Amino acid sequence: MNDHELALKSWQYRRDILRAIKHAGAGHTGGSLSCTDILNVLYNRTLNVSPDTFGSPTRDRYVQSKGHSVEALFVVLADQGFFPASDLDTLCGYQSHFVGHPTRKVPGIEQNTGALGHGLPICTGMAIGAKLDEADWHVFTLLGDGELAEGSNWEAAMAAAHYRLDNLTAIIDCNSLQITGRTRDVMSSEPLANKFDAFGWAVREVDGHDLAALEDALARPLAAGKPSAIIARTIKGKGVSFMEDVGRWHHGVPNDEEFAAAIEEIDAAMARLEAAA
Repeated sequence: MNDHELALKSWQYRRDILRAIKHAGAGHTGGSLSCTDILNVLYNRTLNVSPDTFGSPTRDRYVQSKGHSVEALFVVLADQGFFPASDLDTLCGYQSHFVGHPTRKVPGIEQNTGALGHGLPICTGMAIGAKLDEADWHVFTLLGDGELAEGSNWEAAMAAAHYRLDNLTAIIDCNSLQITGRTRDVMSSEPLANKFDAFGWAVREVDGHDLAALEDALARPLAAGKPSAIIARTIKGKGVSFMEDVGRWHHGVPNDEEFAAAIEEIDAAMARLEAAA
């Protein structure tokens, strides 16, 4: 997949996320759209994992700690071939495994998540296990900036630095909004880079919608003997102008008019991208 195709994937994913949420009548729209580019780069450029290798002990591990944005993860996993895209039509349906948070009953999901603050501790344990086995697979997790108010994250951050887990990368989707308002007002986590640095992590801040910057940051550990923290500055609702940086889209389903406008905007962006190629 070349860079142009990778860029198109992000728009395709956003369109599919909106369609899944609209069909289900439920979903965390804003956060799924803010982390789309991160998941695109992870699954199409970074992770050593596929449907054929998911059972292999040498695969990379990815855990979505901000599990409420599962719609983005489901769409990417379907595109990767972990399950048929038609399964997304059952999202939030009766007896479907495709519920509002990740569950291991869905192919490609490493761990159940949903209660915030669980992903980083789980991944710290995974990374310790890899070190004990002298294995070279890598562990990635995606957290929300609002999620960092959970103290379990900082216990895990301290342990990860103590055990020199350079096989662990935490990506923070910093879209500055959570369900009750601005993160800075609810429970500020800034200066975030300084905090992770003080806990002994190697830190890089990137534009969370710059695919090349994300790819470079995720390609390798930032420093030997230190876990990596990638602070990805993103926009909640990215890609749909009337959803961008608007708190009500934390969890929200577009009505018919909003849905049509959003799809039209995404299709126009894809057309511009194709024309510029």
